[in-house]
Amino acid sequence: GWSEAVAAAAGALQAGGLVAVPTDTVYGVACLAQDSAAVRSIYSLKGRNGSKPLAICLGDVERLYRYCHVNVPDELLRDLLPGPVTLVLQRSEELNKDLNPFTSLVGVRIPNHPFMRDLARACSGPLALTSANISSQGSTLTVLEFQDLWPQLSLVIDGGPIGDIQSPECRLGSTVVDLSVSGKFSIIRPGCALTPTVEILKKKYGLVPESS
Repeated sequence: GWSEAVAAAAGALQAGGLVAVPTDTVYGVACLAQDSAAVRSIYSLKGRNGSKPLAICLGDVERLYRYCHVNVPDELLRDLLPGPVTLVLQRSEELNKDLNPFTSLVGVRIPNHPFMRDLARACSGPLALTSANISSQGSTLTVLEFQDLWPQLSLVIDGGPIGDIQSPECRLGSTVVDLSVSGKFSIIRPGCALTPTVEILKKKYGLVPESS
């Protein structure tokens, strides 16, 4: 059942493995963010350029303060998280130096998906999370769509199809928004939740779009 799947996934992660997981947007691959060898494995799995950052995934907003310097109201975080949004903030000293060593920022995800939140809570530190696909290929909404990656994964959690697999919008992934500059925001990736996210940032909190 559910708790066995969470325990199996947490065990595989603690052992340094990579686990495919369902999220609220697309399928992802997770490892422990504080495990440098596992972080390297995720890059080689994806055939990914080492300068493309990985997001971290947490189970609850409270835990975000440990790994990030937050310069927006707590209420703003809770209006957007959990949800299909990645918030980019200044990273704290707590975060593994080998995770995105080329940037002082980090993207944070709290997926609105009960399995992901339970899994993140079951692990001591943050998870590093990326989409379950080869870099530059389309994102995946079922586990069969990334079966070429299975041999390199410790575990694949099948949460069934995510969203409408016929709909291109469902493959956009999370909306990525940079909140690292006080009073401003900039959209790094429009993703699947752009309009409601921008509305909250502008109308409710008066943040100004950073001119690109």
